[in-house]
Amino acid sequence: MLFIEYPKCSTCQKAKQWLIDNGIEFTDRNIKEQNPNYDELKEWYARSGLELKRFFNTSGLLYKSMNLKDRLPEMSEDEQLKLLASDGMLVKRPLIITDKAILTGFREKEWAEKLL
Repeated sequence: MLFIEYPKCSTCQKAKQWLIDNGIEFTDRNIKEQNPNYDELKEWYARSGLELKRFFNTSGLLYKSMNLKDRLPEMSEDEQLKLLASDGMLVKRPLIITDKAILTGFREKEWAEKLL
């Protein structure tokens, strides 16, 4: 399992501790140092069954400063994926990648259902 996080993010810290507390092994990846690339994002999006907007960090400063709330609906999926790949601070985190599930953000109930 791949756990993509921003170490300074309190939600990521909480999620990481939840994984540890539940004895779930994972590989840790710092999104600031190693942002998901276009091909990874495209694959994860296709496998996830989620709306592409769920991959965006809509509460982030970069998202807000770029006025993406208004711009995203006008962009193609390809343009949105390229944008996500351009900066890790645009990507919703934490992000969990397993063979069976792709999870964006930390919702304990959902994680328990999918990971335990």
